[in-house]
Amino acid sequence: MALDLATAKEQIIDFIHSKSSSKSKFYFNDFTKLFPDEKARDVKKVLTALVNDGVMIFWSSGSTTMYGLAGEGKQTAGEGEG
Repeated sequence: MALDLATAKEQIIDFIHSKSSSKSKFYFNDFTKLFPDEKARDVKKVLTALVNDGVMIFWSSGSTTMYGLAGEGKQTAGEGEG
């Protein structure tokens, strides 16, 4: 993996916090734009590590999968996360 895992995790979390006033869930492509010189697979590995660490969660509408910070967002209480 060309990305430094710790640095990439920090960049993703900072990005989410910078957008937290307007949205709580993000598409995969939102994160690939943060790392334009990296392969999508490497970005996916960073996101998966954040999910495995419990920092982020998957959210699915049934047709679309999005990512969000664990415990944040409008649906948190309804999903038993908060």
